[in-house]
Amino acid sequence: MAVHMKLHRVTRRYDGITALSEVDLEVKNGEVLTIIGPNGAGKTTLLRILALLDEPSSGEISYRGQRVDRSSVQEYRKRITMVFQRPVLFNDTVFENIAYGLRLRGLEGEEVAQRVNDALSSVMLDGFGSRPAKKLSGGEQQRVVLARALALEPELLLLDEPTANLDPTNAHIVERIIKNLRGRTTVVVATHNIFQARRLSDRVGCLLNGKIIDIDRPRNIFIKPKNEIIRKFARGEFF
Repeated sequence: MAVHMKLHRVTRRYDGITALSEVDLEVKNGEVLTIIGPNGAGKTTLLRILALLDEPSSGEISYRGQRVDRSSVQEYRKRITMVFQRPVLFNDTVFENIAYGLRLRGLEGEEVAQRVNDALSSVMLDGFGSRPAKKLSGGEQQRVVLARALALEPELLLLDEPTANLDPTNAHIVERIIKNLRGRTTVVVATHNIFQARRLSDRVGCLLNGKIIDIDRPRNIFIKPKNEIIRKFARGEFF
């Protein structure tokens, strides 16, 4: 499977604190890669690096084999969308919330309407376009944010704790949406939910203290771990 995005010895420091330490990571085209780790492990920082929102303190990033530098970062950033843990919505209708990013990219008219409706259908919110976005339930709001991301048709979708604090029904729907993207969109999910990682992933990366200590198929992480540290991950002892 071709490599979609690659980090080579990427380190990120904030005010003298090392959030990521010499991370090597290959994200494969069309896979669902889940990054698991406890709070403070560096999961959100890793996603922000992949989203090209934060610049590494050191190390290299490549996108489809091309090195990302300051002259190209804006162009590559357009191909990537990140959904944050807490949904952020405008005080407007669901339709206008989803259409916002499309209009920023110069789309208009019927194309905007078609993309919004397709996105709503993909998150099972058909007919919700005229509803006030901020009056929806928390789970529905999260699905609207996900629809807004999908409407942009990103090549790489990054999801930070996408089901945190959701009720079981909405969590199940979000997981189903992610599974449906496999093979069509490259997806990286950061979560501390090891059960979710087992259900969703083509591969699982274990992040601890800013370092990826292993990355492998779910079976090899959770059923046949290589060492005691990975075994503790599988048991949830770091969470």
